[in-house]
Amino acid sequence: MKKGQKLWTRDELILAINLYCKLPFGKLHRLNPQVIHLAGLIGRTPSSVAFKLGNFASLDPSLQARGIKGASNTSKLDKVIWNEFYNNWEELPFESEKLLSKFENTSIEELNNIDLDDLPDGKTREQIVKVRVNQAFFRNSILASYNNTCCITGLNQSELLIAGHIKPWSTDEKNRLNPRNGIAINALHDKAFERGLITITPNYKIKVSNTLLKQKKSDALEKYFFQYDNKDIFLPSKFLPDSEFLKFHNENRFLG
Repeated sequence: MKKGQKLWTRDELILAINLYCKLPFGKLHRLNPQVIHLAGLIGRTPSSVAFKLGNFASLDPSLQARGIKGASNTSKLDKVIWNEFYNNWEELPFESEKLLSKFENTSIEELNNIDLDDLPDGKTREQIVKVRVNQAFFRNSILASYNNTCCITGLNQSELLIAGHIKPWSTDEKNRLNPRNGIAINALHDKAFERGLITITPNYKIKVSNTLLKQKKSDALEKYFFQYDNKDIFLPSKFLPDSEFLKFHNENRFLG
């Protein structure tokens, strides 16, 4: 470590990985306003934060699979925090949001724009807040990974996109918030994916169900479904969909 530098703390690294999840890969740089803001919160330079984000990128198996190395010289604690986060999606995202609200000197509800007026009191309130915070984190992570682009159509209007689950929310609690269990998708194709009318193969190709393909040809079916059959999806810049999750959807949800 160079003279004058200080070691990163556990809390600082948790905030850095929280930001890593929310940013597209191409925006992990020192000029990004969100990087600058986090640097101000934790008393570090934007360059230092950007370098740490690059360290996390070097540990991301999705990027490793694509031959993208990220920054070098990751610390032992970098690896520890990455592994804790990457293997505990059901708890660590919420904990990181609580920590961020503390550094922002605000409540977790205000940080996540949660309206408290319509919430009950007590334990139920806490549970609802946690679910909404987690849902917002998942959505932010998925849309960032896909650069606000629908993986089926290429539509890049974030207001029209859904952070869809590959393995349903009710099926795999451990991976509800795992970004590799998510895809950015428009509402129509999300519903079709949910109902098994389309799927994505483990090699990232779109398959349209015979249930649709056997229907009488129409302009609408051609425009919204048939033209995408066997086409590659628009891949995310990080957090590639897990092939095992896609295999599950192909074998258990897709109508074939």
